[in-house]
Amino acid sequence: MAAQVINSDTIKLLRECNAGIKMGIESIDEVLPDVKSDELRSILEDCKRKHEQLGQDTRDILNDYGDSGKEPPAMASGMSWLKTTFRLSVDPSDETVADLITDGCGMGVKSIRRYLNQYAGAEDKVKQLAERLIVIEESAEEDIKKFL
Repeated sequence: MAAQVINSDTIKLLRECNAGIKMGIESIDEVLPDVKSDELRSILEDCKRKHEQLGQDTRDILNDYGDSGKEPPAMASGMSWLKTTFRLSVDPSDETVADLITDGCGMGVKSIRRYLNQYAGAEDKVKQLAERLIVIEESAEEDIKKFL
């Protein structure tokens, strides 16, 4: 098979999606032990499954390009964990969980939209993957709002 020329915007957008997906899964895992509502738990578990599937799709494409992806920035992960741990220790309610997750979804959408603009030269299939991530985040945010 002939070597494939890889567009740098494609790899950069994939890496950012990969890191964002990992951050989303970490965030859900952090709050799930505190969830009391079966409905909220179901929404979060469904969202996590969708993130995991999209994460696998992302890793498959990265592997095809010989790239190992990107971890979420350690500072961002650490600050997220600290904020979540503190907020849930003060108020371990479903409302707090919903607030934390909807904030995270909003930040995720904003970041991925920024990366879509920044890496406009990325391949269409990767842009579509990023758009799928945005849809997952926006849908989760909408579904969770009723718990605020």
